Amino acid sequence: MNGIRVLLAEDQGMMRGALALLLGMEDDIEVVAQVPTGDAIVDAALLHRPDVALLDIELPGRSGLDAAADLREQVPGCRVLILTTFGRPGYLRRAMEAGASGFLVKDGPVEELAVAVRRVLAGETVVDPALAAAALSAGPSPLTARECDVLKASADGATVADIAGRLHLSESTVRNYLSSAIGKTGTRNRAEAVREARQQGWL
Repeated sequence: MNGIRVLLAEDQGMMRGALALLLGMEDDIEVVAQVPTGDAIVDAALLHRPDVALLDIELPGRSGLDAAADLREQVPGCRVLILTTFGRPGYLRRAMEAGASGFLVKDGPVEELAVAVRRVLAGETVVDPALAAAALSAGPSPLTARECDVLKASADGATVADIAGRLHLSESTVRNYLSSAIGKTGTRNRAEAVREARQQGWL
């Protein structure tokens, strides 16, 4: 039987090495590529043609969620399993929308991870049960794509003028989006809105 070819994207070297070692101990799993950044995922997948990509969400360069959507388009035969420290309901929804086949949090036993790899390759969807329940009760993100763009652009303390220039919008439009996002997140200012949206996994 041919081994299941796995690509591993994780920015913490020790965690990446440990996962590769543990998965490699399974008779039917072979880790064929390891990458530390999100923008290296698609190139590595095109080169190594993995069956399953194990992706962290918060990666340098590009998030695992964005990379999952890229893989769906460019390497459609590769199943995506999101493995993250942050079990946020909004992240789960976004992962599924990006075409991920599974979503697990990192504190689970490695045996579960190996089983999940086999299950997603068999065409199943594998989701952490507690997280699935939380995502259903939390409902979808109230923010529009544009409101998310403006909040992301404001996260580093940029001025309204900076954000307007970056996103090719008028300053009044930026203010309107920020005001709307603050209202929808139930916060008092944009810094709190960014924090709340991140906490919920909407950004």
